Amino acid sequence: MKTFTPKPADLTHDWYVIDATDVVLGRLATQAATLLRGKNKPTFAPHADSGNHVIIINAAKIALTGNKLGSKELITHSGRPGGLRRDSYSDLLQRNPDRIVISAVKGMLPKNRLSKVQLDRLHVFAGAEHPHTPQKPQNYEISQVSQQAK
Repeated sequence: MKTFTPKPADLTHDWYVIDATDVVLGRLATQAATLLRGKNKPTFAPHADSGNHVIIINAAKIALTGNKLGSKELITHSGRPGGLRRDSYSDLLQRNPDRIVISAVKGMLPKNRLSKVQLDRLHVFAGAEHPHTPQKPQNYEISQVSQQAK
């Protein structure tokens, strides 16, 4: 039996929509990273870009467990002196919730050149509307929602 290696003609990039309402951030990030890498396909190969486009809507309604809303911070550095930026999750959830989701998904992707290409296929929107309806995305259900939301 020979190992299957996908050719560039074999690679397809499907579109998926994930509704993030009351979904725990880590669960959302793992499912999105799996779809972005293309691990849900039988033709998956770690060196080939067989990933999908993932649209995450309602990013402002994600669920954070524990005390993350009060104490966790997203820390970035520009690389310049004095370029440290600290934003708490409670502020980001109000101002820029897509930044929380993007950083969580980025942490779940492999640290290589391919991850930049795969992360560019992630489209995050704070509300329920998105401009990618002509691509006819499929709904992707995350069955387990937050216990606190019930």
